[in-house]
Amino acid sequence: MRASLLSVGLFLALGAAYAGRTIVPKEALEGAARQLLGASDHKYKQGDEVPLWASKVGPFTNPSETYEYFSLPYCQPSGGIKWKTLGLGEVVEANRMASTSYKLNFKVDRKEEVVCSKTLSQDDLKKFRTAVEDDWYFQMYYDDLPVWGFIGKMEKIIKQGQSEYRFFLFTHIDFDVKYNGDHVIEINVSTDPQQAVDISEINNEVKVKFTYSVRWTPTVTTFERRLQRYERFPLNPVHLEIHWFSII
Repeated sequence: MRASLLSVGLFLALGAAYAGRTIVPKEALEGAARQLLGASDHKYKQGDEVPLWASKVGPFTNPSETYEYFSLPYCQPSGGIKWKTLGLGEVVEANRMASTSYKLNFKVDRKEEVVCSKTLSQDDLKKFRTAVEDDWYFQMYYDDLPVWGFIGKMEKIIKQGQSEYRFFLFTHIDFDVKYNGDHVIEINVSTDPQQAVDISEINNEVKVKFTYSVRWTPTVTTFERRLQRYERFPLNPVHLEIHWFSII
């Protein structure tokens, strides 16, 4: 097994093109971008709760087509979904952010934490399979930093000279978070197909367990420079990297 990295600047270039259809004053956009840089609003102590917000899902090949994260049958918070009050930039992007069950407390590592165990119905399986087949991604926000990952993967398998496609749902997420002092600097996600579930057959229910791990590592990057990876399009970052593992 080896780690692979996909750089998908093209995705964000397309997204920027679509976002350009909305006419927004330049001053408003710049103000929204500056709002994300307020260091005093982003200081934490070890163990502090920093919410992870689910923004949207949609096909990778069409950034203008998006849906609410929980339009897919993911694990919902036990106390019900809470909606984040949106800032200007978030309203411009039409992101409706929902609370999640992931616990990413500041500088607290976690290993194989369970989000929930559930039985996927035929309707649930159909939704997830369609998302995987159409190469859907998810977008979340952590401390105002966007992060992306894929819903699953599709594999072409050759059996006795005949090819067929199998569909796999990613059920485990690894969060890699970087910090400098009392600030969050960067967040990335990776998914491991060793912990993916085959959802190719949708005629029967499937039991799944959604899990996650969190690893915190220090970085020398300062808070003032943490948005440089997104600086080309402050509200629709260009430096998007989606990580996942592939089996050789």
